[in-house]
This record gives sequence, C-alpha cells and structure tokens, in this order.
Amino acid sequence: MRVAQVHIEAKPDCVEAFKQACAENAGQSRREPGVVRFDILQSTEQPTSFVLFEVYRSEEAQAAHKRTAHFAKWRADVENLIVEPGRAIMYSYVHPEKRDSA
Repeated sequence: MRVAQVHIEAKPDCVEAFKQACAENAGQSRREPGVVRFDILQSTEQPTSFVLFEVYRSEEAQAAHKRTAHFAKWRADVENLIVEPGRAIMYSYVHPEKRDSA
C-alpha cells in the first residue's frame, strides 16, 4: 500500500471551481483498480487549504493513476485555480502490518 497526502492551496476566488475539479477527478480515480481511497479534505480553519488523501495498492498503481486522461484533465483544469503546484508527502502503512483495503 502507498499513501499520498497532496497539500494544495487554492486561490481565494477559485475555491468552488477547485473543489468541483477535484471531485470529478476523485470520482474517476476511485474507479481505477489500483486505487483504494481518494478523498478530498478542506481545512476548517483556512478554507483555501486542501489535502488530497490518496491510497494506492502499489507504487505501480500510483504511477498508472498519473497516466490517466482524467488526471491530465484535472491538472489542466486546476492550473490557474491554485497558488502553486501541490506538495505530495508519501507514506507507507506501519500498523496494521497487513492492510488489504482502507
């Protein structure tokens, strides 16, 4: 399992458009066989701050996700809606040791 937290800051006047673009991408991503979870989180303290919480079955599944048409569309759609490119932090499961799904 491979977990990514992608931290992204939307422009203040683009929050709703950003959320819509992310929701479309997340919906398509959840249909990929290698995707276990794909959640969108918004800060309650700073509404322009988002985290994409992504769980993949493997590193290969994550790489396959980045080659999809919907990922390319999402990148193009949010390019002008965000302050700067997102920052991904990668994680692996520690406990429980064996994790088949989230």
